[in-house]
Amino acid sequence: MLVYKIFRRSEWDALVRDGQSAGAPVDLADGYIHLSTAQQVMATAARHFAGESDLVLVALDAGALGPALRWEPSRGGALFPHLYRPLRHADVVWDKSLPLGAAGHIFPEGVI
Repeated sequence: MLVYKIFRRSEWDALVRDGQSAGAPVDLADGYIHLSTAQQVMATAARHFAGESDLVLVALDAGALGPALRWEPSRGGALFPHLYRPLRHADVVWDKSLPLGAAGHIFPEGVI
């Protein structure tokens, strides 16, 4: 199963440069990296990245993240994947641009 992280371009570039990331400011404040499932990622983009362009959608293999990945209640009581360790560039299955269209973000085919 794939889980997803949305990065701003500067955050993604830092992960690529440094080989790992503790996440965005919200992740640092909360003490874990916020991830989403395929069913959750559109709402995450709309809620937390509305109007933002130049984003990167990153796919991660949930099984490969090991015990540092925890499923915890969040928005509306739904279980969300949270990563309790730095996200390593080696964890990334693929990354794709997440452009902003007239009706919101345009997700790569097959994600949602």
